[in-house]
Amino acid sequence: MKYTCTIDINAPIETVVSLWEDETSFKYWQDGFVRIDHLSGMTNAVGAKSKILLKDKFEIELIETILIADLPREKKALYEHKHMTNTQSSRFESLGDDHTRYTSEVEYTQFNGFIIKLMARLFPSKFKAQSQKWMNQFKAFVEGRGF
Repeated sequence: MKYTCTIDINAPIETVVSLWEDETSFKYWQDGFVRIDHLSGMTNAVGAKSKILLKDKFEIELIETILIADLPREKKALYEHKHMTNTQSSRFESLGDDHTRYTSEVEYTQFNGFIIKLMARLFPSKFKAQSQKWMNQFKAFVEGRGF
């Protein structure tokens, strides 16, 4: 399953990318974000591994491995969870002095377990909706800072 989400943000690209990379701000725009623990490598560099903990109804633990680190052009990471594996590419494009386009391309490459496979088959739009929700929240967070 593969999908793309895009949003335009009313802020300069440097500000948008800086806030998007700032792990201390994740809690303000990612529902359920608890923490990120670096496991190996240099933060935000190719090969870096981190454990991300999210909590909604259930606790979700993801292992992130950075595959491409070339922001604002692209950051691509592999996310591994006991029930699924996916990659996410995030790209930022300047649309002028105070406008930035943020594009996220997500590809799920593996689902483990009957229920998650069934959900992916019957409700693929739920996965995209969650990604778009976080992007909308990020836009509100950035624009709410008065840039």
